[in-house]
Amino acid sequence: MSRLAMRLMVLLGLLVVPTSSDADDYETFERKVRPLLVEHCYKCHSAEAKTLHGGLRLDTAEGVRQGGDSGAVVVAGKPDESLLIETLRYGGDIQMPPDGKLSPSDLATLTNWVQQGASFPPSEQTEHAHHGAIDFDEGRRFWSFQPVQPQPLPDVDGSDWPQTLLDSFVLAAMQRHDLTPTSAANRATLVRRLCFDVTGLPPTPAMVRDFVDDASPDAYRRLVDRLLDSPKYGEKWGRWWLDMARYTDRTASWLYQTGQSHFYRDWVVDAFNQDMSYDEFVRRQLATDLMPETGPRDLPALGFISLSPTYWKELKLPCEIIKVIVADEWEERVDAVSRTFLGLTVACARCHDHKFDPISTEDYYALAGIFASCRQVERPLVPEEEYEPVRLAREQVAELEAEIAKRKREKPAPAETIANLTAKIKSIKASTPRYDMPMANALTEESMFVVRAGKTPQDGTKLEYRAQPRDLPAFIRGNPNRPGQVVPRRFLTVLSGQSEPYRNGSGRLELAESILTDAAPLTARVIVNRIWLAHFGQGLVDTPSNFGTQGSRPSHPELLDDLAARFIASGWSMKQLHRQILLSATWQQSSSAGQDSFQRDPENRWLSRMNPRRLTYEEWRDSMLSASGELNLAIGGPSIDLDANSNRRRTLYATVHRRDMSPTLMVHDFPDPTQHSPQRTPTITALQGLYALNGPLLLKQSQSLITRLQRDAPNDPAAQIHQLYWLLFSRPPDDRELRIGLQFLKPTDATSPATRLQPYAHALLVSNQALFVE
Repeated sequence: MSRLAMRLMVLLGLLVVPTSSDADDYETFERKVRPLLVEHCYKCHSAEAKTLHGGLRLDTAEGVRQGGDSGAVVVAGKPDESLLIETLRYGGDIQMPPDGKLSPSDLATLTNWVQQGASFPPSEQTEHAHHGAIDFDEGRRFWSFQPVQPQPLPDVDGSDWPQTLLDSFVLAAMQRHDLTPTSAANRATLVRRLCFDVTGLPPTPAMVRDFVDDASPDAYRRLVDRLLDSPKYGEKWGRWWLDMARYTDRTASWLYQTGQSHFYRDWVVDAFNQDMSYDEFVRRQLATDLMPETGPRDLPALGFISLSPTYWKELKLPCEIIKVIVADEWEERVDAVSRTFLGLTVACARCHDHKFDPISTEDYYALAGIFASCRQVERPLVPEEEYEPVRLAREQVAELEAEIAKRKREKPAPAETIANLTAKIKSIKASTPRYDMPMANALTEESMFVVRAGKTPQDGTKLEYRAQPRDLPAFIRGNPNRPGQVVPRRFLTVLSGQSEPYRNGSGRLELAESILTDAAPLTARVIVNRIWLAHFGQGLVDTPSNFGTQGSRPSHPELLDDLAARFIASGWSMKQLHRQILLSATWQQSSSAGQDSFQRDPENRWLSRMNPRRLTYEEWRDSMLSASGELNLAIGGPSIDLDANSNRRRTLYATVHRRDMSPTLMVHDFPDPTQHSPQRTPTITALQGLYALNGPLLLKQSQSLITRLQRDAPNDPAAQIHQLYWLLFSRPPDDRELRIGLQFLKPTDATSPATRLQPYAHALLVSNQALFVE
């Protein structure tokens, strides 16, 4: 970008203002760090130690902070200066643990913990957490485990402000804190906000003008319904769900996937567009293959589990090592399912009873056994009898390909034999109808067992798949090589009482039913809060994937319960929940409020104004393509490289590679597809600024905008400025903006309006007004 364009941005007040957000990483500590400390350190450095060595305790935040006889052991953010890391590296006089150095991966986990600030949960809570048996009866009294029911409307001082039931709850909270609502956003701002919230795309100029000029009392409601009925709605909210499902199009080359992941993405988009009830949405993603009313076309729904991260298993290694890798995969699935659907960090109970929530180690292994009883495979989208000829042909081809590989290792390689085998492969493929039929990432009811390939560990490992479910033992300290008592597959004790063991295959369908019956109040609260957060930029509960004791308490508990109860009563309809929120006076408030509102409620916890929202990268890119007229609105299909010159599709369809993420997505806060992501964390970084100034997309789109402007309004700078503002900001320029634009485009001896139009368009594309929705 030229210096001239940068000066223009300053004049227009369009430079980006940095924001930041800190993530709560206590859960990472409980899942990854504490188990290592328990296994390798607590015998000598905890309250349980017979003799406290070196005066050092590593089981409390205070102990870690104070250090021991040798001084401080952790310097937060500086692992190279931390005695703990030096000791674990065997780099000094003290070398721990004494029975042998940690594995490189374990050492990396602890080093990264210190690098990230050595976060440790408050010791008072840790020390007073569960000692001995968990009191589940007491645990069930926690707010998020309570039943939900419609709440009586609160009393509010005389006001005609509420437009929906939820407004009364919000207004009552405002009045308790001496706040008043902000006036409604103007109609142009409202339609722009609504379009981005519902479809992820900006409104067309015609849509804005029509809505502003429509004086009918139901104009806004009709627009809400129109947008919710748009196929673009499913694309926007499908991407929202894929963050939690850790969706990927590509993964490591050793895995079974053949690039058909997009079937799951397209299934999610279609489910939103159909307004599939949330209870059905959950059932199908966990167990559609076990539901008699669904068929092969529904198998892509299983991508939630079948596209889970899978780790490399070098079968030359002893099975004791491979067992740990497999157990890590089970833990990932328990974590993703429990956090996504229940808002609980069940995976923290793999090595010990949950330190804060009423979740036992037995509860963890009861769920882990479900995922140990199913196998990730590819399955056809047609009935098995139609697929059978293709299956047999593919088996023949696989045998022939193995034979070719064997022949190629011979010296000299028999060229004629290889040619004949290759010809056979081509013949089989050509003579088999639908040989290349697509396959969905799905599941089968098979259990994996890790066993020795021979009599000794040096003989390596063998993986056996058995067509039967399995119950897992509770691994002592989370170590699968130290099995304890076998735990039947079942649901969480605190949510189900004395739950009966699951007996229908792996138990996936029974798990889904438990989530939607025994845990229905919690499940409803979690998804209602997620949708609220997406609309307002903050949840009623600030920790959307942690509704346990370490999570935050709801700002409006009666409102959350009322919404959850009505959500269930409406048949778990997500579109109906969207309508309640979008039609509310709360959501329609302006983001511009008086100084009093900001002083009394700087974080806007009581919702007396609307929060401006930073667009996601997908929305920003899509809006640029829309403005230039180049956006391809085709729905579904295989992904395409994000930075490909020919890529004009919505960013939803850009390839997400789990092991080789697009640098562009990484720079712009795209979630890590290796793990469940409860919400985007917007940042402003120098790399984002460099991308905005010099990125090829911005250069291409500013040039494409010029082409459109010169076509629609040739040789008319004022008309071009007006069109730019309508396309990018959904409004006309004000007098000041028009004056600055005309001054900037004024020709000089060295430049013409046409040459100055490109940096002008570029400056507007990267402005705050293009990046934020008010």
